[in-house]
Amino acid sequence: MGFSKSIFSAAAMCVLASAASAEPAKPDVHRLITAPVVEEMRQWIETDIVRISVGAQNDRIQKLPQEKIDALDAQWRAERESDDKPLIAATLSNPLSVYLTRLQGKSLGLYAEIFVMDHNGLNVGQSSITSDYWQGDEAKFQKTYDVSGDALFVDEPEWDEDNKIWRGQVSFTLTDNDKSIGAVTMEVNLTELERRIATGA
Repeated sequence: MGFSKSIFSAAAMCVLASAASAEPAKPDVHRLITAPVVEEMRQWIETDIVRISVGAQNDRIQKLPQEKIDALDAQWRAERESDDKPLIAATLSNPLSVYLTRLQGKSLGLYAEIFVMDHNGLNVGQSSITSDYWQGDEAKFQKTYDVSGDALFVDEPEWDEDNKIWRGQVSFTLTDNDKSIGAVTMEVNLTELERRIATGA
């Protein structure tokens, strides 16, 4: 009997451990990302430092042919694996990236990542190192900048196994005097947002 109880106890512990580590139900992103939530995001992003930074990069590199965009993206990816990171270092140290990093910190865990793109879909500033430099081939850019000045795209949530949170990207077009100049993606910690809504924080 003691042996059977031991087996049962061990099995029960495995079930409990598995339940504890299992991902919670996928959140309803459209219930969480409400108009007031998006409006708060826009207030943080629709600022002079963002517009000036994006406008300056647009003026500096203009509209690039695809081969040059691909070369920059390849350089970025290579630098991620290298000790020498001139393009990454220049981007992460610019005033816009500093602003976005501070914004992410001030959100106290609500924003997991923020990055701003120019009219080519290339990064202008970011709060952390992205996997690539060009976002122009992804929905976050194609469903915002390529659509209209007031376009908004809310992507499907993804489970972050390392941090045990649900994350979701909210992207919208950046404008200056009603002209589309780029786009922004703000990755939201949906688990934290849900907690704040539930507690009225």
